[in-house]
Amino acid sequence: MATEPADRRLTGFGPNEWLVDEIYDQFLKDRSSVDPAWWEFFEGYTPADHSPVAAAHAEAQAAAAPAPAAESAKPAAAPPSQAPAPAPAPASTMPVEPLAAAEVTILRGAAARVVTNMEASLAVPTATSVRALPAKLLIDNRIVINNHLARARGGKVSFTHLIGYAVVRAAAQIPAMNASLTSVDGKPAISLNPDVNLGLAIDLAKPDGTRQLLVPNIKRAQSMDFAIFWASYDDLVRKARAGKLTVEDYANTTISLTNPGTIGTNHSVPRLMD
Repeated sequence: MATEPADRRLTGFGPNEWLVDEIYDQFLKDRSSVDPAWWEFFEGYTPADHSPVAAAHAEAQAAAAPAPAAESAKPAAAPPSQAPAPAPAPASTMPVEPLAAAEVTILRGAAARVVTNMEASLAVPTATSVRALPAKLLIDNRIVINNHLARARGGKVSFTHLIGYAVVRAAAQIPAMNASLTSVDGKPAISLNPDVNLGLAIDLAKPDGTRQLLVPNIKRAQSMDFAIFWASYDDLVRKARAGKLTVEDYANTTISLTNPGTIGTNHSVPRLMD
Protein backbone atom coordinates (compact mmCIF):
# COMPACT_ATOMS: atom_id res chain seq x y z
CA MET A 1 0.00 0.00 0.00
CA ALA A 2 2.91 2.34 0.64
CA THR A 3 3.69 2.64 -3.08
CA GLU A 4 0.08 3.00 -4.25
CA PRO A 5 -0.81 6.47 -5.63
CA ALA A 6 -2.96 8.60 -3.32
CA ASP A 7 -5.75 9.00 -5.89
CA ARG A 8 -6.06 5.24 -6.21
CA ARG A 9 -6.14 4.76 -2.46
CA LEU A 10 -9.02 7.22 -2.21
CA THR A 11 -11.07 5.61 -5.00
CA GLY A 12 -12.95 3.27 -2.70
CA PHE A 13 -13.96 5.97 -0.22
CA GLY A 14 -16.38 7.85 -2.50
CA PRO A 15 -18.18 10.62 -0.55
CA ASN A 16 -15.94 9.94 2.48
CA GLU A 17 -12.77 11.27 0.78
CA TRP A 18 -13.05 14.47 2.83
CA LEU A 19 -12.83 12.37 6.00
CA VAL A 20 -9.55 10.84 4.82
CA ASP A 21 -8.19 14.37 4.35
CA GLU A 22 -9.29 15.36 7.86
CA ILE A 23 -7.86 12.24 9.53
CA TYR A 24 -4.60 12.59 7.57
CA ASP A 25 -4.21 16.17 8.81
CA GLN A 26 -4.77 14.92 12.35
CA PHE A 27 -2.29 12.07 11.72
CA LEU A 28 0.42 14.57 10.72
CA LYS A 29 -0.08 16.57 13.91
CA ASP A 30 -0.30 13.64 16.34
CA ARG A 31 -0.11 10.03 15.15
CA SER A 32 -1.40 8.72 18.51
CA SER A 33 -4.66 10.69 18.13
CA VAL A 34 -5.63 8.54 15.11
CA ASP A 35 -6.92 4.98 15.27
CA PRO A 36 -3.98 2.59 14.58
CA ALA A 37 -6.01 1.08 11.72
CA TRP A 38 -5.19 4.23 9.72
CA TRP A 39 -1.43 4.15 10.36
CA GLU A 40 -0.66 1.61 7.66
CA PHE A 41 -2.95 3.43 5.23
CA PHE A 42 -1.03 6.68 5.71
CA GLU A 43 2.49 5.19 5.45
CA GLY A 44 4.03 6.83 2.39
CA TYR A 45 0.73 8.59 1.64
CA THR A 46 0.87 12.00 -0.02
CA PRO A 47 -2.40 13.80 -0.85
CA ALA A 48 -3.00 14.68 -4.50
CA ASP A 49 -2.54 18.27 -5.58
CA HIS A 50 -6.29 18.89 -5.49
CA SER A 51 -6.64 17.61 -1.93
CA PRO A 52 -7.74 20.28 0.60
CA VAL A 53 -5.08 19.03 3.02
CA ALA A 54 -2.38 19.31 0.39
CA ALA A 55 -3.56 22.82 -0.43
CA ALA A 56 -3.52 23.78 3.26
CA HIS A 57 0.06 22.52 3.74
CA ALA A 58 1.25 24.24 0.56
CA GLU A 59 -0.37 27.42 1.83
CA ALA A 60 1.43 27.14 5.17
CA GLN A 61 4.80 26.56 3.45
CA ALA A 62 4.26 29.52 1.18
CA ALA A 63 3.47 31.74 4.17
CA ALA A 64 6.66 30.61 5.94
CA ALA A 65 8.90 31.30 2.93
CA PRO A 66 10.80 34.65 3.00
CA ALA A 67 9.24 37.31 0.86
CA PRO A 68 11.29 38.30 -2.22
CA ALA A 69 13.28 41.49 -1.79
CA ALA A 70 11.46 44.47 -3.14
CA GLU A 71 13.00 46.20 -6.10
CA SER A 72 14.93 49.30 -5.17
CA ALA A 73 12.76 52.32 -5.53
CA LYS A 74 13.49 54.36 -8.57
CA PRO A 75 12.78 58.07 -8.74
CA ALA A 76 9.82 58.78 -10.92
CA ALA A 77 10.59 60.55 -14.14
CA ALA A 78 9.65 64.19 -14.10
CA PRO A 79 6.51 64.75 -16.14
CA PRO A 80 6.78 67.03 -19.12
CA SER A 81 5.88 70.65 -18.51
CA GLN A 82 2.14 71.13 -18.66
CA ALA A 83 -0.35 73.85 -17.97
CA PRO A 84 -1.08 74.28 -14.26
CA ALA A 85 -3.70 71.82 -13.03
CA PRO A 86 -7.01 73.30 -11.93
CA ALA A 87 -7.46 73.73 -8.20
CA PRO A 88 -9.19 70.73 -6.60
CA ALA A 89 -12.78 71.07 -5.51
CA PRO A 90 -13.27 71.63 -1.78
CA ALA A 91 -13.53 68.35 0.13
CA SER A 92 -16.93 67.30 1.44
CA THR A 93 -17.44 67.98 5.09
CA MET A 94 -19.31 64.64 5.48
CA PRO A 95 -17.00 61.90 6.83
CA VAL A 96 -16.66 58.92 4.48
CA GLU A 97 -16.95 55.57 6.28
CA PRO A 98 -14.66 52.89 4.78
CA LEU A 99 -16.46 49.86 3.41
CA ALA A 100 -16.32 46.82 5.64
CA ALA A 101 -14.09 44.08 4.23
CA ALA A 102 -15.79 40.83 3.29
CA GLU A 103 -15.09 37.92 5.59
CA VAL A 104 -13.40 35.16 3.58
CA THR A 105 -13.10 31.63 4.95
CA ILE A 106 -10.94 29.02 3.22
CA LEU A 107 -12.90 25.80 2.80
CA ARG A 108 -11.29 22.68 4.23
CA GLY A 109 -12.35 19.18 5.12
CA ALA A 110 -15.85 18.14 4.06
CA ALA A 111 -16.78 21.49 2.48
CA ALA A 112 -13.62 21.60 0.34
CA ARG A 113 -14.08 18.00 -0.76
CA VAL A 114 -17.69 18.73 -1.77
CA VAL A 115 -16.45 21.60 -3.98
CA THR A 116 -13.83 19.34 -5.59
CA ASN A 117 -16.35 16.56 -6.25
CA MET A 118 -19.06 18.92 -7.48
CA GLU A 119 -16.64 20.42 -10.01
CA ALA A 120 -15.52 16.95 -11.13
CA SER A 121 -19.14 15.81 -11.46
CA LEU A 122 -19.81 18.41 -14.17
CA ALA A 123 -18.12 16.03 -16.60
CA VAL A 124 -20.29 13.06 -15.57
CA PRO A 125 -23.48 12.46 -17.60
CA THR A 126 -26.57 12.33 -15.38
CA ALA A 127 -30.25 11.56 -15.79
CA THR A 128 -32.93 12.28 -13.21
CA SER A 129 -36.23 10.43 -12.94
CA VAL A 130 -38.85 11.25 -10.30
CA ARG A 131 -41.85 9.16 -9.32
CA ALA A 132 -44.60 9.92 -6.82
CA LEU A 133 -45.59 6.71 -5.01
CA PRO A 134 -48.55 6.09 -2.70
CA ALA A 135 -47.20 5.43 0.79
CA LYS A 136 -50.32 4.37 2.73
CA LEU A 137 -49.45 0.67 2.51
CA LEU A 138 -45.90 1.44 3.65
CA ILE A 139 -47.22 3.43 6.62
CA ASP A 140 -49.74 0.72 7.59
CA ASN A 141 -47.18 -2.09 7.34
CA ARG A 142 -44.70 -0.13 9.47
CA ILE A 143 -47.37 0.26 12.17
CA VAL A 144 -48.06 -3.49 12.09
CA ILE A 145 -44.34 -4.34 12.30
CA ASN A 146 -43.67 -1.93 15.18
CA ASN A 147 -46.72 -3.15 17.13
CA HIS A 148 -45.40 -6.68 16.80
CA LEU A 149 -41.91 -5.61 17.90
CA ALA A 150 -43.33 -3.77 20.92
CA ARG A 151 -45.04 -7.00 22.04
CA ALA A 152 -42.03 -9.20 21.33
CA ARG A 153 -38.32 -8.35 21.03
CA GLY A 154 -38.59 -4.55 21.11
CA GLY A 155 -37.04 -2.01 18.77
CA LYS A 156 -38.58 0.06 15.99
CA VAL A 157 -38.48 0.01 12.21
CA SER A 158 -38.18 3.39 10.47
CA PHE A 159 -39.23 4.37 6.97
CA THR A 160 -35.54 4.60 6.07
CA HIS A 161 -35.05 0.95 7.07
CA LEU A 162 -37.85 -0.10 4.72
CA ILE A 163 -36.87 2.19 1.85
CA GLY A 164 -33.19 1.26 2.20
CA TYR A 165 -34.01 -2.44 1.96
CA ALA A 166 -36.22 -1.77 -1.09
CA VAL A 167 -33.30 0.09 -2.73
CA VAL A 168 -31.02 -2.91 -2.09
CA ARG A 169 -33.52 -5.38 -3.54
CA ALA A 170 -34.07 -3.19 -6.61
CA ALA A 171 -30.30 -2.75 -7.18
CA ALA A 172 -29.86 -6.53 -6.97
CA GLN A 173 -32.59 -7.08 -9.57
CA ILE A 174 -31.34 -4.30 -11.87
CA PRO A 175 -27.50 -4.47 -11.64
CA ALA A 176 -27.05 -1.43 -13.91
CA MET A 177 -28.32 0.75 -11.03
CA ASN A 178 -25.41 -0.48 -8.91
CA ALA A 179 -22.76 0.25 -11.56
CA SER A 180 -20.31 3.14 -11.35
CA LEU A 181 -18.32 5.27 -13.78
CA THR A 182 -14.54 4.77 -13.82
CA SER A 183 -11.66 5.11 -16.27
CA VAL A 184 -9.13 2.69 -17.76
CA ASP A 185 -5.97 4.17 -19.31
CA GLY A 186 -7.69 7.55 -19.40
CA LYS A 187 -10.79 6.17 -21.18
CA PRO A 188 -14.27 6.13 -19.59
CA ALA A 189 -15.48 2.73 -18.44
CA ILE A 190 -18.31 1.15 -16.46
CA SER A 191 -17.60 -0.87 -13.32
CA LEU A 192 -20.26 -3.52 -12.63
CA ASN A 193 -20.14 -4.12 -8.89
CA PRO A 194 -20.93 -7.70 -7.80
CA ASP A 195 -22.15 -6.61 -4.35
CA VAL A 196 -24.59 -3.94 -3.22
CA ASN A 197 -22.75 -1.97 -0.52
CA LEU A 198 -25.39 0.50 0.68
CA GLY A 199 -23.98 3.79 2.02
CA LEU A 200 -25.95 5.47 4.81
CA ALA A 201 -25.64 9.23 5.31
CA ILE A 202 -25.31 9.79 9.08
CA ASP A 203 -25.30 13.34 10.46
CA LEU A 204 -23.26 13.60 13.68
CA ALA A 205 -22.39 16.43 16.05
CA LYS A 206 -18.67 16.98 16.73
CA PRO A 207 -17.35 17.92 20.21
CA ASP A 208 -16.96 21.57 19.15
CA GLY A 209 -20.64 21.82 18.18
CA THR A 210 -20.12 21.64 14.42
CA ARG A 211 -21.62 18.77 12.44
CA GLN A 212 -20.17 16.20 10.06
CA LEU A 213 -21.74 13.87 7.52
CA LEU A 214 -20.39 10.32 7.49
CA VAL A 215 -21.29 7.71 4.86
CA PRO A 216 -20.32 4.23 6.04
CA ASN A 217 -21.87 1.30 4.20
CA ILE A 218 -23.55 -2.05 4.79
CA LYS A 219 -21.44 -4.63 2.95
CA ARG A 220 -23.09 -7.25 0.68
CA ALA A 221 -26.57 -6.03 1.62
CA GLN A 222 -28.12 -7.95 -1.31
CA SER A 223 -27.47 -11.25 0.52
CA MET A 224 -29.42 -10.23 3.67
CA ASP A 225 -33.02 -10.81 4.64
CA PHE A 226 -34.80 -7.85 6.24
CA ALA A 227 -34.07 -8.87 9.84
CA ILE A 228 -30.31 -9.07 9.21
CA PHE A 229 -30.37 -5.86 7.17
CA TRP A 230 -32.21 -4.04 9.99
CA ALA A 231 -29.73 -5.27 12.60
CA SER A 232 -26.72 -4.37 10.39
CA TYR A 233 -28.15 -0.89 9.71
CA ASP A 234 -28.66 -0.12 13.40
CA ASP A 235 -25.25 -1.55 14.32
CA LEU A 236 -23.58 0.76 11.77
CA VAL A 237 -25.39 3.80 13.20
CA ARG A 238 -24.36 2.82 16.75
CA LYS A 239 -20.72 2.47 15.68
CA ALA A 240 -20.84 5.90 14.02
CA ARG A 241 -22.27 7.58 17.11
CA ALA A 242 -19.72 5.85 19.35
CA GLY A 243 -16.80 6.86 17.08
CA LYS A 244 -15.93 3.22 16.36
CA LEU A 245 -16.11 3.16 12.56
CA THR A 246 -13.04 1.70 10.84
CA VAL A 247 -11.42 2.24 7.44
CA GLU A 248 -13.30 -0.77 6.07
CA ASP A 249 -16.67 0.70 7.04
CA TYR A 250 -16.14 3.61 4.63
CA ALA A 251 -14.59 1.79 1.67
CA ASN A 252 -16.25 0.55 -1.53
CA THR A 253 -19.71 2.14 -1.28
CA THR A 254 -21.60 1.26 -4.49
CA ILE A 255 -24.91 3.05 -3.89
CA SER A 256 -26.05 5.46 -1.19
CA LEU A 257 -29.25 6.56 0.49
CA THR A 258 -29.79 10.09 1.79
CA ASN A 259 -32.87 11.35 3.63
CA PRO A 260 -33.16 15.14 3.09
CA GLY A 261 -36.65 15.35 4.63
CA THR A 262 -35.38 16.77 7.93
CA ILE A 263 -34.67 20.09 6.23
CA GLY A 264 -38.05 20.30 4.52
CA THR A 265 -36.86 19.05 1.15
CA ASN A 266 -39.37 17.41 -1.17
CA HIS A 267 -36.96 16.71 -4.00
CA SER A 268 -33.16 16.74 -4.09
CA VAL A 269 -30.93 16.13 -7.13
CA PRO A 270 -27.29 16.72 -6.14
CA ARG A 271 -24.56 16.51 -8.80
CA LEU A 272 -21.97 14.87 -6.60
CA MET A 273 -19.71 12.19 -8.00
CA ASP A 274 -18.95 9.33 -5.59
